[in-house]
Amino acid sequence: MDLFLILALVLAAVVGGAAGFFVRQRSVAKESELAAATAERIEAEATARKNEILLEANNEALKLRNTVEAEARERRRELQQSERRLQQKEENLDRKIESIERRERKLAEREKEIETRHAEIDQAVQRQLAELERISGLTRDEARAQIIERVEQEVQIEAARRAREIEAAAREEAEDQARRIVTLAIQRLAADQCAETTVSVVPIPNEEMKGRIIGREGRNIRALEHATGVDLIIDDTPDAVTLSGFDPVRREVARLALSKLVLDGRIHPARIEEIVAKAKQEVEQQIKQAGEQAAIEAGVHGLHPELIRMLGRMKFRTSYGQNQLRHSVEAALLAGMMAQELGADVNCARRAALLHDIGKTVTHEVDAPHHVIAADLARRFGESPKVAQAIIDHHDADPDLQSVESILVQAADAISGARPGARRESVEHYVRRLEALENVANSFDGVERSFAIQAGREVRIIVKPEEIDDLSAMRLARDVVKKIEETLQYPGQVKVTVVRETRAVDYAR
Repeated sequence: MDLFLILALVLAAVVGGAAGFFVRQRSVAKESELAAATAERIEAEATARKNEILLEANNEALKLRNTVEAEARERRRELQQSERRLQQKEENLDRKIESIERRERKLAEREKEIETRHAEIDQAVQRQLAELERISGLTRDEARAQIIERVEQEVQIEAARRAREIEAAAREEAEDQARRIVTLAIQRLAADQCAETTVSVVPIPNEEMKGRIIGREGRNIRALEHATGVDLIIDDTPDAVTLSGFDPVRREVARLALSKLVLDGRIHPARIEEIVAKAKQEVEQQIKQAGEQAAIEAGVHGLHPELIRMLGRMKFRTSYGQNQLRHSVEAALLAGMMAQELGADVNCARRAALLHDIGKTVTHEVDAPHHVIAADLARRFGESPKVAQAIIDHHDADPDLQSVESILVQAADAISGARPGARRESVEHYVRRLEALENVANSFDGVERSFAIQAGREVRIIVKPEEIDDLSAMRLARDVVKKIEETLQYPGQVKVTVVRETRAVDYAR
C-alpha cells in the first residue's frame, strides 16, 4: 500500500514535471519568437538611423571640404601676393645694391683722385716751404714761433677790447636797471621835499616876561635849567627866549614847559618842577606815538617797545636840517620798494632801513659809531642777525660779503639824504666839501688837475697820459674812492671819473 502510494506520487511528479517542461518550452519558444521580432525591428531601425547618420556625415564632410578648399584657395592667393611683394622687394634691393656698388666704385675712384691731389699738394707745399725758408732765412719752427707770438698779441689786444666793451655794456645795463628801480621807488614814495627843523626859540608876549622867567636873583631860570638840563639864553632878541642844549628831547621838554609857563603866567620853582614833569610825560607820549606811527607808515610790525621809543626820539633830531625820523621812514619805504622789485627780503630791508640810525639817539651816552650802536640795540631787542648786519653794513661793509638787503639799505639811506630839498648846508660847508674832494684827488701821483662838480656828487680827474695808462687809471679811480670813503663825510654817494687823454700822431710822407 505504501509502495503503491509512493509510486503514484512519483508518477504524478514525473507527469507534472513533463507537463511543466512542455509548458516552459512553449513559453520559451514564444519569447524567442518575440525577441527575434524585436531584434529584427531594432536592427531595421538601427540600419535606418545608420543611414541617416551616414548621410548627415557625408553632408557635413562635404561642407567642411568646401570650406577647407575655400580657405586653402584664399591662403594660396595670399601666399602668391606675398611672394609677388617679396619678389618686388628683392628686385628693389637688387637695384639699390647695384646702385650702392656703383656709388662705392665712384667714391673709391674719387678717393684715389683725392689722394693723388693731396700728394701733389703736399709736394707743392713742401716746395713752397723750402722756397720760403730760403727767401726768409727762417726755419719752419722759427716762423711758427713768430706767427704764434704775433697772433697772441693780436688776441690779447682783441680780448682786452672785447672785455672793455662787455664791461661797459654790462655797466650801462646795470646802471639803467638800477636807475629804473630807484626812479620807480622814488616815484612811488612821493615824499615831501621840505626839511623839518627843530624849533629852539620860544616866543614870549612881551619883554616883561623875560624878567619873570629869570626870577628874583635868577632862581626861576636856574630851576628851569636844572629841571630840564637845557641852557636858557635871554638876550636882546625881542620877544624871544633861546634854548640851547645838546639833547633834542631835553630841548623839546624845555620848549614845551616854557611855553606852558608863559601861557600860565605863574612862574616859580615849585610850578616849574610841576610843569616840567608834565612836559616830560607829554614828550614821552609824543615819542611813543611818533615811533608807533613811523613803524606803521614804514610797514614794519612787531618792533620791541624800546625800539619804538628810540624811533620816536628821532623825531626831535635833525641832520643837515633833515628830520631823522622822516629820513628813516623814507629809507624804509625806498628799501622795501627796491627789494620788492629785485625779489629780495622785503621785511629785512624795511626793518634794517627803519632802524639804521637809531644809534644816533644814544651816541652821547655810548662811545661808538652810531651804526654799530644801532646794530647792537637791534640784536638786544630781538631783531634777526640779518637785520643787524644790514644796519652795520650801511656805513661799514665788505663789498665782497654784502647781502642784497645791505646794499639796498645803503642805497635807500643815500637816496633819502641826497634827494633835492632833503638837507640844507651852509655855503662855507659846501665849499669846504668841494675843496676836500679835490684835495683828495690831487693827492695822488699822476693827477694833473681835478674838478668837483654836481654839488660834490662827482669828481672828474684829469691824469697825465705819459704817467698813467689805462690799467693805472682804473686802479686810480678805485684808490680815490677808497680814500674818500675813509677820510670824508658826505651825504649820498660820490662818483669818481678818471679822464686820460690819448693822442696818436703820425705823418704821411
